[in-house]
Amino acid sequence: MTINRYIAPASGLLLVACSGGQDRPNVIYVFPDQFRNQALGFWNGEEYAEHVGWKADPVHTPNLDRFADESLVFSRAVSTCPLSSPYRGMFLTGMYPERSGVTLNCMALRPESTLNPDAECISDVFAANGYSCGYIGKLHAETPMKNDPANPGHYVSDRDPEWDAYTPPERRHGFSYWYSYGTFDVHKNPHYWDTDGVRHDPGEYSVKHETDKAIEFLRNQNGERKAGAPFLLALAYNPPHSPYESLDDCMEEDYNLYKDKSLSELYVRPNADTTLSKADAIRYYFANVTGVDREFGRLLDELKALGLDKNTIVVFTSDHGETMCSQGTTDPKNSIYTESFNVPFIIRYPGKIAHRIDSTLLSTTDIMPTVLALAGLGDKIPDTAEGRDLSPVMLQDGRPCDVPEAALYIRNLDGPKDENGMVHGIFPEARGIKTQRYSMEIAIGKDFSLKRVLIFDDLEDPYQINNIPYRENPELFRELCGVLAGKLKESDDIWSREGILEKILENNQ
Repeated sequence: MTINRYIAPASGLLLVACSGGQDRPNVIYVFPDQFRNQALGFWNGEEYAEHVGWKADPVHTPNLDRFADESLVFSRAVSTCPLSSPYRGMFLTGMYPERSGVTLNCMALRPESTLNPDAECISDVFAANGYSCGYIGKLHAETPMKNDPANPGHYVSDRDPEWDAYTPPERRHGFSYWYSYGTFDVHKNPHYWDTDGVRHDPGEYSVKHETDKAIEFLRNQNGERKAGAPFLLALAYNPPHSPYESLDDCMEEDYNLYKDKSLSELYVRPNADTTLSKADAIRYYFANVTGVDREFGRLLDELKALGLDKNTIVVFTSDHGETMCSQGTTDPKNSIYTESFNVPFIIRYPGKIAHRIDSTLLSTTDIMPTVLALAGLGDKIPDTAEGRDLSPVMLQDGRPCDVPEAALYIRNLDGPKDENGMVHGIFPEARGIKTQRYSMEIAIGKDFSLKRVLIFDDLEDPYQINNIPYRENPELFRELCGVLAGKLKESDDIWSREGILEKILENNQ
């Protein structure tokens, strides 16, 4: 297999538009939840297949396939901490979870896991530099508070514990247009709070409705943004996130593409266990993948019709993947398995970023500084950002770039609970790395003893079927641990600060 680090622009749905003599690009950042990289049909194409070594899912994604052909496509982009909330904290701040404030999925029993209100976010920087910033869809980056606009002093629902949340204006970090919610997994009956805190219950498929609102934003139909100013639009679809159990969870027209296919036709990954109770969910998951594709295509069509496509950076990506019965696990995310850890990252910037496939190990913390630099705001990247500016890789403009040799993987669990069941702190259960060839995860028990080690040769074993025994391969293990130690120190991770990796190695020589 040949891997070309510099082949073409990637599109994770970053959209930049131009109007009225505007110099700076617009940016549209589209990130559906739980959309795995394998669920993109173009990976089976001749140009793409050699860069991954695995077969793509049998999904219908014509718009994303066409978009990839116009974009830079990253084959090895990863979600550093593959959970919804920690990803959002990293994307917004460019900081690792311990500094962003979002260490675990946000809900009422985890009050300490919430976006730091004092953090300088990507939207704060754009807004301070003349951009109109809009956020549409799922936020899930703040602990729920008793601040329901319609019922002050109460949560937004009577769910116990509460997961959903309303974000007041003072916590929106420069987003002047708001049409969002915390987290609510009812795809055909979503709800949102607008800029003024008014709740909307549109009663239709969330991906379609959010695309309608995004199109209104592009048209500036109701004064959603400042006329003539560049814009940042973050569009956070919830599907193809679960539930995926019935036609209540997707559009029937999309489901019909998969309903008559057998499980053996739908599960093309040899590491999948179709005896798991979740196996039939794949039809509904793929249906939502296709639903996202259709609405994304509609958004791109509108962008072109408005004449904004030439000066808009469009990124399509996801917060994490979906294992969908691979590796025999029932956890769809929060693992180093490629189905969870590897995410799409496709970026289009006409005339600036050339089409190619790129194997750079782009991590979540790299997104904020890279996008700011692409928009001409490289000198405005906050000192607090911990990721790398990889814009030289994307633009191929000859500037030096500190290209990462590895990507860090983080898995946290709940810390101790008090007498009221409230979670305090985290338990850092696992850390790992991905290099151009290997993936390694080291997990510990609550007594900080070694629980397991996973090592996969991703080039020779792209489906990660054969765990390489670390005791029988001490040189490889030592080498990978050295790389991991460097990444932990670079990120000032708790495993480095408290010597956890060092103690594990000392006790397992």
